[in-house]
Amino acid sequence: MSAIITQRKPYKGKDVTLPDWLDPAPWLESVAGADASRVRAALTSDSPDVNDFAALISPAAGPFLDEMARRARTLTEHHFGRTISLYVPLYLADYCSSGCIYCGFSSDRTRPRRKLGAQDLEREIKALREMGFDEILLLTGDRTTEADFRYLRDCVASAALSFSTVAVETFTLKADEYRGLVEAGCTSVALYQETYDPKAYYPLHRWGPKVHYERRLMGPELALSAGVRMMGLGVLLGLIDPVFDLLAVFRHAAYLRRKFWQCGVSVSFPRMRPQFGDYEPPHPIDDKAFAQYIFAFRICMPEIPLVLSTRESARFRDGIAGTGISKMSVASRTTVGGYADEDGREYGQFDVSDERDVDAFCAALRAGGLEPVFKNGDAAYRS
Repeated sequence: MSAIITQRKPYKGKDVTLPDWLDPAPWLESVAGADASRVRAALTSDSPDVNDFAALISPAAGPFLDEMARRARTLTEHHFGRTISLYVPLYLADYCSSGCIYCGFSSDRTRPRRKLGAQDLEREIKALREMGFDEILLLTGDRTTEADFRYLRDCVASAALSFSTVAVETFTLKADEYRGLVEAGCTSVALYQETYDPKAYYPLHRWGPKVHYERRLMGPELALSAGVRMMGLGVLLGLIDPVFDLLAVFRHAAYLRRKFWQCGVSVSFPRMRPQFGDYEPPHPIDDKAFAQYIFAFRICMPEIPLVLSTRESARFRDGIAGTGISKMSVASRTTVGGYADEDGREYGQFDVSDERDVDAFCAALRAGGLEPVFKNGDAAYRS
């Protein structure tokens, strides 16, 4: 992979004071000071809290990985049964106005760009329906004139005619725009902070709308206030030492669940993958630590969906399915389109690792005693 990187003056931003409901600083010492007895207490707690979560993501919890896996598996089965909910991502456009250093869609990547027209979208929707999907995640780059809010809203409305669940993962919107998506048929929004550490955030987001840390941070609250029913949170693992970000996303999820108790919150675990531009993450996370973090979330937030994408290998996904993770993407393309159009499979946002088709993936789930679920709701219940 290669790209021509245009040098621009980085956006330095302003000093950010994290709100009390988010700031993970008070629990960083809990991670560093955790010992075996503290980990055992967290594993057996009937109502685990952020202190227990801190213990379970600490190095002291490493030797307890098998016990954590058993506990996570029991809780996952209790709340979700022996099922894995399936969804499929569809990239609508790869135009972007932001300069995220880690992203293959960044505006300084010299590469062809495209977006799906109405007929292209119809073909992609038809192909995905024929594959059995009933939940779709629509994605774009940051806001541009080629792919603006009106374009996104029209795509949501088209997808809502064919899918019971329509989610979007895109640029931060205004309150009236989120309401417009809900009216068009959107039920879920994913908005990842990427990293909650302001000192790391600004060098990673060099220009464009995404440089505004606080605007992005408040996006989930704005979306839920506007009528979105499910909010997906996450951090891009590998950008910084994960402890700060894991504590922050845990605190963020807990805050939203308290304030918007009538809505749902999910947490995703995207881990850095190779991408056009060749950015190397400074804090790679191995599979053992990655599994530990997922188990910790399941133990301390047993009721929420935990999501894993095809960024991860088939081996890892097969092992973690139903053991913490309750929802997965399958047969994913990170290019614009790429399902109906065999030629549209170059220049993805990042490299997919698990390349199995729907049949092969579902067969693997069933071999592990899990049932794939393509439908979790009905369009009749949308607002």
